[in-house]
Amino acid sequence: MATLQQRRPENIAGDFYVDSTCIDCDTCRWMTPEVFHSAGDQSAVYRQPTDEAERLKAMQALLACPTASIGTVEKPKDIKEAQQSFPIPVTENVYHCGYHAENSYGAASYLIVRPEGNILVDSPRFAPPLVKRIEAMGGIHYLYLTHRDDVADHQKFYEHFGCERILHKDEINAGTRDVEIQLTGLEPVELTPDLLIITVPGHTKGHTVLLYKNKFLFTGDHLAWSAGRKHLIAFRDACWYSWPELLQSMRRLTEYEFEWVLPGHGRRFYADKEAMQEQMHNCISWMERQ
Repeated sequence: MATLQQRRPENIAGDFYVDSTCIDCDTCRWMTPEVFHSAGDQSAVYRQPTDEAERLKAMQALLACPTASIGTVEKPKDIKEAQQSFPIPVTENVYHCGYHAENSYGAASYLIVRPEGNILVDSPRFAPPLVKRIEAMGGIHYLYLTHRDDVADHQKFYEHFGCERILHKDEINAGTRDVEIQLTGLEPVELTPDLLIITVPGHTKGHTVLLYKNKFLFTGDHLAWSAGRKHLIAFRDACWYSWPELLQSMRRLTEYEFEWVLPGHGRRFYADKEAMQEQMHNCISWMERQ
């Protein structure tokens, strides 16, 4: 829990603050850029919320923070309202779960709500308020894990919801050896007619991405929008397996159509399918220069 004794001096005066336990995961900055920014390799409050809508977004960032590094001077009276706001709608039937996990370095997870059964994409913290909301939204049928880094509390979600977990065999370790569905090879796997799993080795050996309805691409740590560079990127400094393989995987990904990039790390991006293809080719050109 954030403490006033550790409040960073970079914070502007007011109720919300970030303390020195921040791990610079970027969660609060992309969730609530009106309030939080980067200051000396950590986050800080540069502007206090000015209305109820901004305060709710700041509270959502507080709850999502994986290290509980965001605090308020006054005890918040609207904490339950903020808890009830998760999962946060992204668009259509896709939601951002919040409650990021420290052992996933603050990676985002998503919930796809479907009549055939909901899909949890990567694991958030097993936080009771979130669990209750997911129960009310229909539970979890599949827990799809993009790669080994973002599995977090997968075991707790499995035990509570009885969901089937999905992870590529090349990502399995001691903590995930009991995963129910273990993918192999490089061929795409059609989980259901509207869900396609595509193997994209590079960041890790068995990294996969999930394409939903040829519109939403859940990319884990394979692909994200860079606010600084203003284009789609792969993570050159966080490539744990092979940059050349990652580049090849990115080229193969241009064979598919999608409009949304929904990453674990980095920023989301939306464009129509033609513009997205252009962005993908720009990303590949940038990667080739690295």
